[in-house]
Amino acid sequence: MGLFEGKRGMIFGIANKSSIAWGIAQALAAEGAELGFSYAGEVLQKRVEPLAESLGVQFVEECDVTNEDAIDSLFAKVGAHFGTLDFLVHSIAYAPREDLGGRFVNTSRDGFRVALDVSCYSLVALAKRAYPLMPNGGAMLAMTYYGAEKVTPNYNVMGVAKAALEATVRYLAWDLGQNEIRVNAISAGPIKTLASSGVSGFRKSLSYVGSVAPMGNVDQEDIGDAARYLLSDWSRKVTGEVLYVDGGFNIMGAPDPSGEEKEAQSA
Repeated sequence: MGLFEGKRGMIFGIANKSSIAWGIAQALAAEGAELGFSYAGEVLQKRVEPLAESLGVQFVEECDVTNEDAIDSLFAKVGAHFGTLDFLVHSIAYAPREDLGGRFVNTSRDGFRVALDVSCYSLVALAKRAYPLMPNGGAMLAMTYYGAEKVTPNYNVMGVAKAALEATVRYLAWDLGQNEIRVNAISAGPIKTLASSGVSGFRKSLSYVGSVAPMGNVDQEDIGDAARYLLSDWSRKVTGEVLYVDGGFNIMGAPDPSGEEKEAQSA
């Protein structure tokens, strides 16, 4: 019997087979979870539907997380299809490409607003609709990055959005604890995804992290396994936490002073 047999959950943020959310979906499906996917726009629909089919996922619906009516409509369908939910995965982030490079001081007002709305407030919006469908408690999980805590050149406004997301995780954990709902985040090391491709200098950053982190770079499977823990009953009293799954990069203060950097492990 799988760890998630009899459990149902929604995953937001799958864009293609390279997505972190897809790695999580595979890990949960392998443990018997009944999943639903939500995608953003027709372009992603063509990529997500074949992935859903490969896992036997029957609920696949579009949702614009910046539109309140669209979120209400989606969760009406979620309730009709699943009845109740046990978990929710938020793996959504976006900022205009022009604000993910160059000087942070030049961040546009609209770019700042969009980044915070899509990457952070959307978690609040989804949680608001999801928690009534979790009468027996549950778990919510968001994806963050080390750029929320320390400056990561070119990550710019997304770093600010992720910092806000981590604070949001803590406040939701406090608020939803009374409903026996846990809210946590995974701070994943850099992985080649559709979102990361929009960050200027990402390839160089990936190589650097892989050379500095004690255990090198991470991959989707690493994140999926961590998600299994945080979304399962094994972590039933863990909430409001940010779990680093980055090969240990976050513990490092500087590269190896010997100057002999190890070869970066490919993600």
